[in-house]
Amino acid sequence: MTAEVVYIGQLRTEAKHIKSGSQLITDAPVDNRGKGEAFSPTDMVATALASCMLTIMGIKCADNGWDFEGSSASVTKVMASNPRRIAEIQISFELPASFDSKQRKILEKVAEACPVSKSLSTDLQEKLAFNWVQKKPRKS
Repeated sequence: MTAEVVYIGQLRTEAKHIKSGSQLITDAPVDNRGKGEAFSPTDMVATALASCMLTIMGIKCADNGWDFEGSSASVTKVMASNPRRIAEIQISFELPASFDSKQRKILEKVAEACPVSKSLSTDLQEKLAFNWVQKKPRKS
């Protein structure tokens, strides 16, 4: 078993990851009768796509000894109706400018082939922007 999910009322669920014990709450979005006080299930799908892509790129970087720490993604989910569904997920990545053009192509292809992406409907549009930027200094 991967997780246990319990409906706790008021359009909210509590999910527990079995192996780690980590927990999270989902809430229906405001535009669908919820309070919007936590990730909605569709927010989780969009966020999982970005997380998966960063993770797969991180694996490729670790395998090659490339520094990938601090890379990030901003996620926008676009909903459609009739039926209500995710129509589009926009992900804007901020990745280290230190990668050369060959490394960048490798990482972009790896991201596009992540398991979450391969599990989503082909009707869902994934719009990816890979921005190669200087690393921001760490805050201490």
